[in-house]
Amino acid sequence: MTMSIHSKNFIQKIGKAILAIGPGIFAIGYTVGTGSVTSMLVAGSTYGMQLLWVLLLSCYFSGVLIYVYGNYSLITGETALFSFRKRLKYGRAIGILIIIGILLGQWNSLIGIVGISSNILFELLKIYWPGIADFQYQSVLIIALVIVSSFYLLLIQGSYTFFEKILIVFVSIMGLSFLLSLFLVYPLPIDVIKGVIPKIPQVEGGSMMVAAFVGTTMAAATFLSRPLFIKGKGWTKSDLTTQKKDAISAAVLIFVISGAIMAVACGALYYDGSPIQQVSDMPDALVPIAGKFAITLFFFGTLSAGLSSIFPILLIVPLLIADYKSGELDTTSRQFRYITAVASVLALIIPIFGANPIDGQILSQVFNVFVLPLVIIGILIILNLKSFRSMHKTALWINISLVAALVFSLVISYNGIVAIGLYFN
Repeated sequence: MTMSIHSKNFIQKIGKAILAIGPGIFAIGYTVGTGSVTSMLVAGSTYGMQLLWVLLLSCYFSGVLIYVYGNYSLITGETALFSFRKRLKYGRAIGILIIIGILLGQWNSLIGIVGISSNILFELLKIYWPGIADFQYQSVLIIALVIVSSFYLLLIQGSYTFFEKILIVFVSIMGLSFLLSLFLVYPLPIDVIKGVIPKIPQVEGGSMMVAAFVGTTMAAATFLSRPLFIKGKGWTKSDLTTQKKDAISAAVLIFVISGAIMAVACGALYYDGSPIQQVSDMPDALVPIAGKFAITLFFFGTLSAGLSSIFPILLIVPLLIADYKSGELDTTSRQFRYITAVASVLALIIPIFGANPIDGQILSQVFNVFVLPLVIIGILIILNLKSFRSMHKTALWINISLVAALVFSLVISYNGIVAIGLYFN
């Protein structure tokens, strides 16, 4: 009886903690999608825990950027791109470049997400109904159509509160699935310790994987959308402390969930020399240990990661355009419906052509890196303008962290350029 009461209290505490996360749930949705899951799985299965240091640094910088973008919005009442356009000398050009960069990165990610999610659902169905294996192309395409059309219909009828509830469900399933998987398969403690020591794997694909890690964990869309979702939540200047806690919670959960995914792949596949190359390789991490239950658990986590990213990615481009123009969150305009419809159609590219979504998803995460320096430079300048400092003094540790994040992003961007050049050669 005592155990059941404690278990019930523990579950209630977890539920309250998840519900306490506000706009941070969108940060998790943007960050831990199938792009992140794919990168973590491939990294864990190929390099073990060697890239844990990249994840740790990325999550710290990501948390700082989520926090400062949220704080700026609450203090000034302005959103990101609107402020860039209004307050920076070349703000209009910077804003347009950011929108184009995020459009390319996020829509590429969306294409990979729908491809992987539909393949995951097919693999899951195949476990219980082996007969559909002969109809893989048709099944994957139908699944993708159902996913995209369902999300689009929900999107054009929803509101911020509705989106937040949907994401809470998907993120909760995703987090619990991967954390439970970690109890079944885990890496050696010594490898975890070694993983926090900075080192780029000196093997083919190592540099690209580092760039992909940063591209998925320090996603520019996460920071730029933060003020818009804070407005949607209805927070004001009196919620500065709540905003800070929300940013910290988001960064910690991103690190915990992403780290758990990498650790599962390391424990199950890296030690056996079995790197992941296809979607069907993913469940191999757990098959020998827990059979169909493990496969189902793992697939549900990965699928939830994908589905939790579709909403934010479909939202991001029309929201950034609206932000650039007026600084207002608008999900009911004709422009919003048209842009999300175009994104939804593009999302079907991989299922239609029957391509392997793994390589494309990793490559799309690398492209996400290139707009990041502009996003950091923009907020760094704005936070130190006299007009803002008269309202709120930016702490020294914030400036130091932002400069460090900028240097980090520039190094990773250069690394990404080199990696892409090697990839296409």
